[in-house]
Amino acid sequence: MSDPNRIRRQQILREAEGYLDLITVFGGRWPCRPDARDQVALRVLATLDRIDNPGGLRAHMLFLRGQALRTMERYGDAVKPLREAADLEPENFHIRLALGWCYKRVKRLDLAIQSLEEALEADAEQAILHYNLACYWSLAGNAKIACSYLAQAFDLQPDYRELVGSERDFDPIRRHPYFQSLTSVIV
Repeated sequence: MSDPNRIRRQQILREAEGYLDLITVFGGRWPCRPDARDQVALRVLATLDRIDNPGGLRAHMLFLRGQALRTMERYGDAVKPLREAADLEPENFHIRLALGWCYKRVKRLDLAIQSLEEALEADAEQAILHYNLACYWSLAGNAKIACSYLAQAFDLQPDYRELVGSERDFDPIRRHPYFQSLTSVIV
C-alpha cells in the first residue's frame, strides 16, 4: 500500500527540482539575471517549506535547500543544510561536492578539502572530485598534492585537460614544475 503523504512529498520535491533546473541547467552558457535567479530560488525554498514531515526524504530536501541558497550566492547560509544532508547521506558525493563548493567561497579551504576527501571515500571514481580537490589544493599552495589529484582526474576523465588552461584556481601553481610537467602537451 502506498503512503499518499510520501507521494505528495515526492511531488513537492520534484517541483522544487524543476525550479532549480530552470536556473541551473543552462547556467554555464546562458546564466539567469541575478534578480530572476533569486526569485526562482526563493520559489524553491517556499516549495520546500510546504513539506512539514520529510521522513526518509529529509536529506534530499536539505540538499535542495542548500542548492537553492547556493544559486543565490548565499554560500554561508547553504552550508548548514548541506552539512546536515551530508551527515544523513555520507555516501552521496553530490552533497559533499556542493558543500565543498560553498566552503571554498566562504574562505574555508580546509573544510572544502575535507568535504571532498570524504566524498572520495564514498566514490573514488568521480573525476570531478579529484579535479576540484586539485583546484582547492592549488589555492592552498600545495602543488604536489594538487597535481596528484589532477593526474587522477585526467586518468578518470581526460576531457578535464581542456579546462586547466582557463581555470583560475590553478594560477598559484601554474609555474610549478609538477604542474607544467603534468599539463604539457606531448606532440
